Amino acid sequence: MKSKDLKIIEANGDKETAIDILRKKGIIKAAKKGDRETKEGLVHAYIHSNNKAGALVEVWCETDFVARNEAFQELIHNIAMHIVAANPFYVSSEEIPEAEVEKEKNIQREILKAEGKPEAMIEKILEGKMQKYFADTCLLNQAYIKDDKITVGDLIKQNIAVIGENIQVKKFARFSM
Repeated sequence: MKSKDLKIIEANGDKETAIDILRKKGIIKAAKKGDRETKEGLVHAYIHSNNKAGALVEVWCETDFVARNEAFQELIHNIAMHIVAANPFYVSSEEIPEAEVEKEKNIQREILKAEGKPEAMIEKILEGKMQKYFADTCLLNQAYIKDDKITVGDLIKQNIAVIGENIQVKKFARFSM
């Protein structure tokens, strides 16, 4: 019996629950591989069909064998396509300069005060506003264009679980006219 079949039994025959179980186990596997060193990878270029926007993305993995793997190359292509469509500014929230984060927090605080929100609630609301800001500006936090139920970060974790190696987006550049 295959592992997938066992998960359907574990989920009492509910296919959706079984899929959730498999996704969770894959993300746990991916987290364990997250500390492993990436020293291989590829740079991929994507030009949109209108020839007015494109992206270069640098994605690293652990071995050149995986870098040549079709699944890894498809992942990089999808990430580059996502960059063109969603226009992120940073790979992750850790890359955003602290001064920029503080500036955004201050702007959002002022907006919340002007809306008359109670002082006690402002910090709690601000937390949600900042998550939205990171989702708008950071590649790994953005809803994936082909499946808005997951983020680009989740997409990468799913691929780590399938491919079996740590995968990291190091940098990207987006061009448009």
